[in-house]
Amino acid sequence: MANVIRLKAPGGADQLESVTIELPPPQPDEARIRQTAVGVNFVDIYQRMGLYPMSPAAIPGIEAAGLVTDVGANVTLLRAGDRIAYAGAPVGAYASERNIPAWRAVPLPESITDEVAASVFVKGITAHMLLRRVYPVGPGTTVLIHSAAGGLGQLMTRWARHLGATVIGTVGSDGKAAIAREAGAHHVIVGRDADFARAVADLTEDRGVDVAYDGVGGMTLAKTLLCVRPFGVIASIGQSAGAIPPLDVRDLGPRRSLMLARPSVMAFMNVVQDYRIAADAVLSALQDGILRSAGRPYRLSDAAQAHADLEAGRSSGSLYLVP
Repeated sequence: MANVIRLKAPGGADQLESVTIELPPPQPDEARIRQTAVGVNFVDIYQRMGLYPMSPAAIPGIEAAGLVTDVGANVTLLRAGDRIAYAGAPVGAYASERNIPAWRAVPLPESITDEVAASVFVKGITAHMLLRRVYPVGPGTTVLIHSAAGGLGQLMTRWARHLGATVIGTVGSDGKAAIAREAGAHHVIVGRDADFARAVADLTEDRGVDVAYDGVGGMTLAKTLLCVRPFGVIASIGQSAGAIPPLDVRDLGPRRSLMLARPSVMAFMNVVQDYRIAADAVLSALQDGILRSAGRPYRLSDAAQAHADLEAGRSSGSLYLVP
């Protein structure tokens, strides 16, 4: 039997319920994982709300860490007792135990705890995708990172600075500004209603940044377009502030000649080679101290509270559930 968090119907955090289910044996090419820490991500909230539809009574969650307890036929690279982390489809990580495709399991070095792995893995892979694939960040690059004190924002700030970039971050409060600066942001724009486009222009002497990462959505994306230099890139990676209004493609040019990306980390992680390269890079960055986790734990049964805190912006850093 496994304790799981199940979605009753699309909607608010109150639609998450804790139940017990019987777990079938692992199928061929699957591994059973006894989970010790489960990551919480905005994609889980989008799934819960119905923005990314799930089937009735589905279990949210896309990452966790734990111990292999059993393997199905054809699985030769894993055995009972192995410590692993995983990320990606199929959803269902909000559980004390579950079966996953064996190829998803990535062995964990002894120096990385389960809690750190579960709170960083998906966000780290996302950061790698954005900083290396969507736009190759390096010395001389100037980046804009919204919500720079959040879980993903801190990881991106640390990694971008390590790569040699100048990092401009936005945050909602002075307290979060201190967190963003500690993560390595060179410049921090404070306030939910701040004119960040004007501030970016001042900081870049009207040039604009090379690449901007916008996970806020809502009305923010249109303003983010104003922050990017001609032939620069805007990566729209979420909508924590609400749905993004329709965008007229003419807003991207011809004067500014911008490139708009809408990268999906879920699609990225479905390509085995990309998933493995990014996962290895994240674990190496953790071991080398480039990335750090400031995770906040919740009991698995308190998943609804974790969602509510993440949605309301009451947290900084990464959240994870403990079964």
